[in-house]
Amino acid sequence: MRYLILGVTEARGPDGGSLPLGGPRLRALLAALALRGGRTVPVTELVADVWGGGGEPPRDAPAALQALVSRLRRALGGKHTVLAGATGYRLDATEDDIDLHVFRRLARQGAAELATDPAAAARTLGRALALWRGPALADLPDADTEPAVRNAHALREAAVRDRIDAELRSGTEPAALLPELEQLLVAHPYDEPLRARHLRALRAAGRQADALLAYEEFRRALADRLGTDPGPELRSLHAELLAPAP
Repeated sequence: MRYLILGVTEARGPDGGSLPLGGPRLRALLAALALRGGRTVPVTELVADVWGGGGEPPRDAPAALQALVSRLRRALGGKHTVLAGATGYRLDATEDDIDLHVFRRLARQGAAELATDPAAAARTLGRALALWRGPALADLPDADTEPAVRNAHALREAAVRDRIDAELRSGTEPAALLPELEQLLVAHPYDEPLRARHLRALRAAGRQADALLAYEEFRRALADRLGTDPGPELRSLHAELLAPAP
């Protein structure tokens, strides 16, 4: 069984087919259990996760949760799929069965490979990022304020940047990376490390003049809107761009 929480919550059987999970509370319960990667989740935490988002938990929340667990077990194929403990419930799964935890492992592996084998890092990080189908833990009512969700999205952003670095170092055509970099800059216009990647990709693609123009536009935007100058990395890169070719 595989559990997918990087997007709308899904459970997939041995044949790869998606199992029907029913309504939003059932999906929220499965997402909350899968987030913990097979560890026991206290009843109070599950109640908060399932009936969050400003919703009012039922008067007898533990009993309502128990009924929901029974429904989830039936949807997943039996009592053995969700196990009861002294304080709560846990999903009978390992982290390798849950896409979020697989993503975290692959993202760490790819970051470690970057220094010594950029081509391997690009492949590993590509596999990690392909696991995302939408916003993480989309079925949790309080997903917007859940620290694990923020952490997952931050790790995804880091993995995207590491993958771009890996592809640049391993010989990917720089021009092929420019549309993605430009899209990222729309979302993060004052992110200087991202801006530096964009300038390096322009230079590697043979667009030296465009790189200089992009630097100057960014310098003016910083001065006009934030009253500051580019940091050391960008200034050093700008000097490299101005230096005559050897």
